[in-house]
Amino acid sequence: MRKQWLYGVVVVALAGGAGVAVLASKGAGSADGAGDKSTPAALEFRPTEVVRPIQAAMPGLIEFSGPLVAPGTVIVRSKSAGTLLSLAVGEGSRVRAGQALGQADLEEQRLRVAERHASLESARAQLAQAERQHRANEGLAAQNFVAPTALETSRAALEAARAQLQVAQAQLDTSQVGLRQAALVSPINGVVAKRQALPGEKLTAEQPILTIVDLSRLELAGLVGTHEVSRLQPGMAVQVRIEGVEQAVQAHITRIAPAAEPGTRSIGVTLELANPKEQFRAGQYAVARVELPDERERLTVPQTAVSSNAGQEQVWLIEQGALVRRIITTGRRDAREGRVEVLQGLSPESQVLAARYDNLREGSKALVLAGKQPAAVASAASGAARAHQ
Repeated sequence: MRKQWLYGVVVVALAGGAGVAVLASKGAGSADGAGDKSTPAALEFRPTEVVRPIQAAMPGLIEFSGPLVAPGTVIVRSKSAGTLLSLAVGEGSRVRAGQALGQADLEEQRLRVAERHASLESARAQLAQAERQHRANEGLAAQNFVAPTALETSRAALEAARAQLQVAQAQLDTSQVGLRQAALVSPINGVVAKRQALPGEKLTAEQPILTIVDLSRLELAGLVGTHEVSRLQPGMAVQVRIEGVEQAVQAHITRIAPAAEPGTRSIGVTLELANPKEQFRAGQYAVARVELPDERERLTVPQTAVSSNAGQEQVWLIEQGALVRRIITTGRRDAREGRVEVLQGLSPESQVLAARYDNLREGSKALVLAGKQPAAVASAASGAARAHQ
């Protein structure tokens, strides 16, 4: 009996030990399971992907555009009615000032000049007659053969004859000027841009015949906002880019309108472009860029670091090993250098992500690698995706 009792105690002890081992094994398994649910790895960024704001000048930039125009454009018109007999030039022909452009029928003008000549000769004859009559009356008045009133009448007739001669001379001069102007000659040096009449066509007074353009000087007129125009002055240098031309050309502002255009908040600005070689043409589209120097340095970040969310501009920072989304207030922008002025929200010591990333979450752990390539960067949502916008 005693042996049986001792055997039972040993069996119970062994069973208890096995139970303890099973519990220990379950506890160890639970501990391992808890290890599998550890916190996500920190997002890793290369040093080139994190920047600090820097102080830099932000030159102002004002742009306006439009077609080039040639202010030295003239229209050759018919000065009298007649027939266009011939044209010696066509579109694209180069002409000089005073060059004959063609021939028109001026017979009517010549007849008018002949008529004025005849009127002038008639007025001279009348004046001579009035002078003789007045001298005769003066002699008779000296001998008291005519009344004083008759002498005054002859003197008035003499003055009227002189005035009539002057009128006839002026009419003749006017007709001769009209005859000279009726000749088709070029008033300027330039290029024929358009021909509005053909030989054989009946012309009316002031009818356009040719358009001549002087390309040695071109102008560009554009509109600038009222909030910016005060920074412009006549004589300021302007860089102009013309369609089809790789290199920008130099121009300068010549005129600024005194008032805004009706119905707009824009003021007209005109600049002049020298074109001595005539490599540019009227009508080409051009964009003018006026660079205004900055009088001070400003806190700036790369433009790629700034994104927009719900109408607010923001950047992502790394602070104390975690991502932080920061709302900022921006100012000037320099498209050429790709930088944005930050008025509020950052300090020179801030660590800013230099590019835009998808699926970032505020509070996620983040660190900047030193001297090695990062592993796949986990996003806050999936733990693996990162992409530039």
